[in-house]
Amino acid sequence: MLKGKSALVTGSTSGIGLGIATGLADAGVNVMLNGFGDAGEIERLRAELEQRTGVKVAYSAADMTRPEEITRMVEDAETQFGSVDVLVNNAGIQHVSPVDEFPVDKWERILAINLSSNFHTIRAALPGMKRRNWGRIINIASAHGLVASPFKAAYVAAKHGVVGLTKTVALEVAETGVTCVAICPGYVRTPLVENQIRDQAKVHGKPEAEVIRDVILAAQPNKRFVEIKELSDLVLFLCSPAGASISGSALQIDGAWTAR
Repeated sequence: MLKGKSALVTGSTSGIGLGIATGLADAGVNVMLNGFGDAGEIERLRAELEQRTGVKVAYSAADMTRPEEITRMVEDAETQFGSVDVLVNNAGIQHVSPVDEFPVDKWERILAINLSSNFHTIRAALPGMKRRNWGRIINIASAHGLVASPFKAAYVAAKHGVVGLTKTVALEVAETGVTCVAICPGYVRTPLVENQIRDQAKVHGKPEAEVIRDVILAAQPNKRFVEIKELSDLVLFLCSPAGASISGSALQIDGAWTAR
């Protein structure tokens, strides 16, 4: 079904992005990885994924705060693979602070990586998708793209922006074979969340298990983390023929968090 197609997944050297990239590669999709990390470890991941799945796996170190590097990354993927059929915008960072104390540089960086980078990748990849009359643009937003939490002004603003961008792109490509969807997960147990758990345990003087139940998952009614494979499987579904009419949607996968 997807064999022979090609994907670019931003922020894919660990966590959600790596899980989605792995799921796509397992389905026969060539994948370009992107993200920061130890160069040797990233090359090990790339080579291992390529050898195990038999697809082409490339890597771009493009800085998602730099539009020219983002454009070049999309062009490189198209050159190496022949096309970018699936674009997954996953790169993201977080900072927690009251609005009146929020560092300006953190605000600018979060907006650049979590929101503006999505615009730059879509802008670069969309012409090729329209020419081929097929494409899947999947933006990893957040439950915070639909509801707010205190002390996360930049993250919440960016993720709400991602949902709005998704709707606009979906309307613009509605008469083509391209779709654009936002996935809005609740808490996923990623390295980023693991750090939050440890930090909160120190702040509150509680065991990590209590922090997970009473702090991290306080807003998530099912009281369990979203599994990375659940997100990966949803991406594959959206890329299948069954996903052809799912466009402009913000799909909650949050254990009923945003049902409140």
